[in-house]
Amino acid sequence: MNQPVRPSAVALAPLLVFLALFFGAGLYFTTHGEAMGFYQLRAPVAILPALALAAFIAWRRGLKPLETLLSGMGDHNVVLMCLIFLLAGGFVEVSKAIGAVDAIVALGIGHVHPALLLPGLFVVAGFISLSLGTSMGTIAAVAPIALGVSDASGLDRALVLGAVIGGATFGDNLSVISDTAIVASRTQGCTMREKFRENLKLALPAALLTVVLLGFLGETAPVQNLDPVSPWLIVPYVIVLGLAMAGVDVIIVLSLGLVIAGLFGAFFADEFGVAAYATHIWEGFESMVEITLLSLLVGGLGALMKATGGLAWLATVIGRFARGHRSRRAGEVSIATLSAATDVFTANNTVAILISGGLARDIAQQHGVPPARAASVLDIFACVTQGVLPYGAQILLAASLGAVSPLALAGSVHYSWLLGAITIAAMLWPSRKTATHPAAS
Repeated sequence: MNQPVRPSAVALAPLLVFLALFFGAGLYFTTHGEAMGFYQLRAPVAILPALALAAFIAWRRGLKPLETLLSGMGDHNVVLMCLIFLLAGGFVEVSKAIGAVDAIVALGIGHVHPALLLPGLFVVAGFISLSLGTSMGTIAAVAPIALGVSDASGLDRALVLGAVIGGATFGDNLSVISDTAIVASRTQGCTMREKFRENLKLALPAALLTVVLLGFLGETAPVQNLDPVSPWLIVPYVIVLGLAMAGVDVIIVLSLGLVIAGLFGAFFADEFGVAAYATHIWEGFESMVEITLLSLLVGGLGALMKATGGLAWLATVIGRFARGHRSRRAGEVSIATLSAATDVFTANNTVAILISGGLARDIAQQHGVPPARAASVLDIFACVTQGVLPYGAQILLAASLGAVSPLALAGSVHYSWLLGAITIAAMLWPSRKTATHPAAS
């Protein structure tokens, strides 16, 4: 029988060490004139001292550090993310090599007003994510097109990718087939329909404000003339986007996209044979090595911090605050803080909701927060935090595809910041009645 984990604030120190090393070094080199300051100390190297500290803490507490580390690295969600990274990298590289990105940009960008480019990318990403139920799959499918638009129009890459991540977050947060939405509604004891309605009240205003804001951001240069390419080369992307909107699993979508891109390249691209196809797939895999390694190591670090009581301490502190303040407002703030803080230390919004869902439900019942409202706040703050987390999978994937700084990208996800601000304002709004609900059986 497993013994309960003893809460410990010290168990959270390893993540703070990692963040201090990685972002400290990045800021240091950037302020000293290095254009690629955040790439001087690679994140998978910066996390090694943090892992050593976490392993030492686990050893001191009588745990088995290596087994815990490997268990976290081999977690289903972590391995799935790594597979998505590799397939996305291969698909992007092959698509670029056969001219698919150039084709879709050449056929589409000239027919869109410059002011609508960023809002259009946000809306497209949001629609696909709403249909697919995953922000990762959406970013993998839409980011290559967005980067092509960026290069052809002169828009800043961070701004363009930020619009895509924002749209992906919007759809993932609202989708009825999203893991986060399903887990949030189940842990809080409400239906998906109730949670969707409550969520939409906050997400829709944030999305509309984002569309307006993106329409005023970014200055576009004259579109560069691209070399003539076959319009048939856009078919692989059309198929990928169609499958994504149909709700097909992201692994199947990217795998089929990789195969179809190779076939169309063989027929419509110049000098594109089997050897070139295999080479470009491998180059795509290579471009994802850093993010794959980091995801594995972050998974292991999270498992060590959880096993040594870091997350239990976090829950205890937030629970103590909630018990000391009995208003509905305090309950919602406690749920939001619990969700966001757990995501910071796990870098996975679904896992964060799973871990914090039970305590969040207790807080909601004690403070008269309706289940649908609790589920909405829980999901929103996990997704908002994940959308701006510089070491989260979404930003790491987009940053790797676009070769931009994760920190710069985090500041460009305008939707996440607006959604967080609107939700906080709604929680603090004074004119709301407290509801009472029976305790769970």
